[in-house]
Amino acid sequence: MSLTRYAAAAFVAMTAHLPLPAEAQSTTAPWTFQASIYAYLPTIGGRTSFPVPPGGGNSVSVDVDTILDNLKFTFMGTFEARRGTYGMFTDVMYLNIGEDVSGTRAVSIGGVLPIGGAADAAFDQKGWVWTLGGTYNVLSTPTYSMDLIGGLRLLDIKQELTWTLTGNVGSVPVVDRSGRRDASLQNWDGVVGVKGRAVLGASGAWFMPYYFDIGTGESDLTWQGIVGLGYKFGWGDVVAAWRYLDYDMKSGKAIESLNFNGPGIAAVFRW
Repeated sequence: MSLTRYAAAAFVAMTAHLPLPAEAQSTTAPWTFQASIYAYLPTIGGRTSFPVPPGGGNSVSVDVDTILDNLKFTFMGTFEARRGTYGMFTDVMYLNIGEDVSGTRAVSIGGVLPIGGAADAAFDQKGWVWTLGGTYNVLSTPTYSMDLIGGLRLLDIKQELTWTLTGNVGSVPVVDRSGRRDASLQNWDGVVGVKGRAVLGASGAWFMPYYFDIGTGESDLTWQGIVGLGYKFGWGDVVAAWRYLDYDMKSGKAIESLNFNGPGIAAVFRW
């Protein structure tokens, strides 16, 4: 929590002296809208410690970034409505990702895996990340814009692991040599941040969009950063961007940490 408070304090100090636009714009300006559809190819990382089942045995841990490689399906889209200085936005990401591996040491039983031991494992992860927030424009020039943002983010995720140990596993109880475990969580967090764009070059066609938020709630800490390069057409924009989203969960959660890190390309439509 202390890191979040420091980040929020720095955020307030950084934006406190920015010039505020005229309030009259918000009551006289027309509504404008923007929608984006992304192709997103993230690398998934993190760690999960599946709890001991009612039938007994040890806890089973998996390093997600070591075992997970195959992205089955992803969807990411955004929608934004704006009137003058005020606006609202929503961002939705759906992921279905999994992998079957042989001879991996990414799975541990009771915190260890014997030397010479390995696992044949299948890991699947499905879930949603949904952000909903409001915006307030604090800086708008022909070459640069900045909005303050505040809102909520939902992480709704489910993981499933099946495994069979191979090799030197004589020290592992028979009940733990194969099995199936699952874990899920649904976390709501409050987030604050900034977003905007900087125009590059005299023509005004090229620009750099940016986004950053940080927050906490049911998670210990979550933060997200996006930066990209876009080109403006008459109908809208095409944007290539890099997106990183990170979660550190509170103590006692089976899913201890989770992150999404990778490139994406978007078509942005305005009306």
